[in-house]
Amino acid sequence: MGLEQYIKKRDFKNTPEPGGEYDRGNRLRFVIQRHQASRLHYDLRLEMEGVLKSWAVPKGPSMNPKDKRLAIETEDHPVKYLHFQGTIPKGNYGAGVMDIWDSGTYRIEEKDKGDSPVSQWKKGDMKIIFSGSKIKGQFALVKTNRGEKQNQWLLIKKKDEFSTDLEYDAEIFIGQRSSSKDGSGRETKIRKIEPGIFVKPMLASPAKKIFNDPGYIYELKWDGYRMLCNVKKGKAELYSRNGYSYNSKFGILKDELESLPHDCILDGEVVVLEKDGTPNFQKLQNYSAKTQGTLRYYVFDILYLNGHNTTELPLLDRKSLLPELLEDLENVVYSDHVKGMGTALYNKAIKAGLEGVMAKEAKSTYSPGFRTEKWLKVKESSTEDALICGYSDSLKGGGKFGSLILGMYQEGSLVYVGNCGTGFSNKEQTRLLNKLKTLERDDSPFGKKINLKGRKPHWTEPVLVCEVKFSEWTSSGLMRHPVYMGLREDKDAEEVQGTTPANNTKDKKSGTLEIDGLQVPVSNLEKVYWPGEGYTKYDLIDYYIQVSETILPYLKDRPQNLHRHPNGIDKPSFYQKDNEHLPSWVRTFTVYSESSKKEIDYLLCQDEATLVYMANLGCIELNPWNSTIEKPEHPTYTVIDIDPSSGNSFEEVIEVAQVAKEVLDTAGIPGYCKTSGSSGLHIYIPLEQKYSYEEARDFTKLLCYYIHDKLPKLTSLERAVKKRKNKIYLDYLQNRKSQTLAAPYCVRPRPGAPVSMPLDWKEVKSGLEILDFTIENTAGRIKKKGDLFKAVLGKGIDMEKAIDHLSG
Repeated sequence: MGLEQYIKKRDFKNTPEPGGEYDRGNRLRFVIQRHQASRLHYDLRLEMEGVLKSWAVPKGPSMNPKDKRLAIETEDHPVKYLHFQGTIPKGNYGAGVMDIWDSGTYRIEEKDKGDSPVSQWKKGDMKIIFSGSKIKGQFALVKTNRGEKQNQWLLIKKKDEFSTDLEYDAEIFIGQRSSSKDGSGRETKIRKIEPGIFVKPMLASPAKKIFNDPGYIYELKWDGYRMLCNVKKGKAELYSRNGYSYNSKFGILKDELESLPHDCILDGEVVVLEKDGTPNFQKLQNYSAKTQGTLRYYVFDILYLNGHNTTELPLLDRKSLLPELLEDLENVVYSDHVKGMGTALYNKAIKAGLEGVMAKEAKSTYSPGFRTEKWLKVKESSTEDALICGYSDSLKGGGKFGSLILGMYQEGSLVYVGNCGTGFSNKEQTRLLNKLKTLERDDSPFGKKINLKGRKPHWTEPVLVCEVKFSEWTSSGLMRHPVYMGLREDKDAEEVQGTTPANNTKDKKSGTLEIDGLQVPVSNLEKVYWPGEGYTKYDLIDYYIQVSETILPYLKDRPQNLHRHPNGIDKPSFYQKDNEHLPSWVRTFTVYSESSKKEIDYLLCQDEATLVYMANLGCIELNPWNSTIEKPEHPTYTVIDIDPSSGNSFEEVIEVAQVAKEVLDTAGIPGYCKTSGSSGLHIYIPLEQKYSYEEARDFTKLLCYYIHDKLPKLTSLERAVKKRKNKIYLDYLQNRKSQTLAAPYCVRPRPGAPVSMPLDWKEVKSGLEILDFTIENTAGRIKKKGDLFKAVLGKGIDMEKAIDHLSG
């Protein structure tokens, strides 16, 4: 055990990482950090002998016993690394963004008398029991090449009550990331909808008052665990929204669900009912076969049925499939609803002792991972999930605590929201204290001094989530008269995002979408952007999520000139270059503008979160530079813009493109054609940043002269519209610094929602239409044909050789 290698590899003047100090507390804590270094990986660290033994796990941990995850042992880290998250600057060892994915405590399963974590580590065979938010239960960490120099191990989940048979991907369960300027990283999304994988549930937004609306249905709001269930070939898998299995805990439900003669994915709420029909959350939390009460799974939605993804069906159509599906089950029941009469059901629910109701738009589709305004939760009194960040001593003395110190995340920071000192039974208080003592830390997790009115704090890792009932929020953002309701072991700490007055000033129709651990603001999703077709802002955001993996290479590291249509394509739009008020995770690039005599902060679209952020601003089309911030003066490609006048047909545009292809073939250079998405065609030629903008422009001008010579009656090189005389303009002047064109695969603000689509040259023929490619069919085309434009970002041409071919 030692920190010599850790210290040797780091210059602590240039990295925010903690110094190389030993800590002999040995409280058997662990952390798993998501590390976006040269390659994305996860770091597992176990506290022992005053340091953190560390392993890099490329694919991240898995809760599926079938997965054997490679774990490469690295240098020991100081214990203070348990709390480290942030950005390690470029030029430093391990440069990149590091976030805490999970943390908690662990213990070993003793095989021999006197066994310890150190002795098992030395043998290369560790049997570990984790107690975290995402990682729970028994694991094996086994060295595969004992005695050799390389330190390769395998991290394997053991089959137990927490394990799952479903496909497990750590990226699906990314949590709150640190607030950093560089928010880049791989996107997190559901890849497909079918039994056998995890699906993130669609989440509701809070509403202050009940209402009646004929376009809504209303369901009872059950105080329980949100639970999804995959049924495939007679085998059921119950799992929570944070992704671990409840098959063992709720075995009675699992057995019933396995009697279904259908493959399906169900969504609902598990509760324990008292004799009077009211749910008891604390009984659910501590549920066992001996629990007094009735276990129920109220199913309110279905995402998949017998080979069919049902998420795009309207809610009422989805629910209509459930009664017959569940009719023979006893403890798994259909969660019924009423139409339009929200107030009546709400009053009935409150009178019966329930929390309130769910109001759902009857036509709403199911959007995994979205927190949506189409589903609303309406409750009588305020109940919230809060993080336990510590506890205070009892004022009366004794062994138990006085109150819990509570917090919530707000815009990436942990914020104090009050103390809770009531609602505990003696048994629950003892159980809580035992858990909290294993999570104690020396410093406050809030990062600033908290006024506890003279009470002594014992700080803990903010990983335990509890439900709290309270009367109202105070003006200072604290809970008034909070009452402890129970631990929420079905939820992750990162889900606890604040709804206090300080964090609730957004438009009532706004919400957030979690992407890659970031809370991306989305608002007015039902606003119609294309009146003729009825496409909304939601449709635009959904499209860019679908194509994000394909379009991002053409946007990343390229300054964006934002063209915003906040009220749709038939309302006024405006361009925006300078960006002052952006979320902390959106990157920018500063350029001094001679014309404006000031520095301009261009937005950089580095990841899916920023792409969705731009779409939410009304950026229907995306307009990146031809060059990147790496070499701003040297474009990645040059473009021939075939721009028709009002009197030209698209057939004539196609004819010009075909002649352009002949010229390029003569020059011996590749060209890649795409629709502009408006009225013309663009031909891209890869340069690989080898030439300046001036050289690129002059070369493109030469090519345009050759095209014009072949079609003098149809084309023009005149920039002035009047001088073109209804001819097609061969525009080479787009090839200038800060000049922009619509990016490949971006949508255009025109009727029909056309997309600027890369083409195979075989498609550039008579009959081709701009509206052949729209927001509706592009994702399917990409899936079938792949990215036809990929080579544009690859090897560049040799201009001198091309000119020789043309002149020869």
